Amino acid sequence: MADFSNNIVNQRFRFVYAELEKLNLIKGKSDIAGHLGTYNHVINSILKAQRNITVEQLNKLFEKFHINANYLFGLSEDMFMEGYGHGELQVRSINEKQMSGRRNIVLVPDKAIAGYATQHQDQNYMNTLQKFSIPGMGGNLVAFEISGDSMMPNITNGDLVVCEPVERGDPLRDNHIYVVVTDVVVAKRIQQMRDGNQVTSLNLISDNSAVFKPYQVDVNEVQQILRVKCRLTKHAIA
Repeated sequence: MADFSNNIVNQRFRFVYAELEKLNLIKGKSDIAGHLGTYNHVINSILKAQRNITVEQLNKLFEKFHINANYLFGLSEDMFMEGYGHGELQVRSINEKQMSGRRNIVLVPDKAIAGYATQHQDQNYMNTLQKFSIPGMGGNLVAFEISGDSMMPNITNGDLVVCEPVERGDPLRDNHIYVVVTDVVVAKRIQQMRDGNQVTSLNLISDNSAVFKPYQVDVNEVQQILRVKCRLTKHAIA
């Protein structure tokens, strides 16, 4: 049976579970399973390091109990968002508008990526997505959950890539990794294909090139390009 005990997110979920029980905010595994949209045996497997907690379950954990996403990813020691975590989750000194302003990274889980491709310009849609922050990373950023192994070994299945939108007309850097939004959303290395001085298409290249071949998209098909600034991985460093 697989051992997921080195997964920092799973490790910290166990601490979160214990704290929620201590604060009487949950009544055991069945209770939290209901809040996270899963089953008692799934929670038991996560707590026993037999499976990973999913991004969808994390989203519900953040929304229901105001858990600090940075804590789950090992980037903060504050388990709860500011103003929460004591008694009945009462706001102490900060209102929701102020909290939203501090969370500057929009989280796009795998299940929401198709929607992002068609609705990322709709602010109402963007407001439905979970937000979090990373110390030292300012600006309006977007984090995508990567599905598949086309960018292995540099980006693995389940990783989050934190990205900065590129303004139209800003220069791109060949052979660097970007998230490219057309009618789908992909993370690829890019090469700019030119006709004279004008970029006419992008060659999208997978790092796992033995399995995934490069392909081109016309620049007119590109709705948005985001520069990958960092990745958050669930996998332990060997």
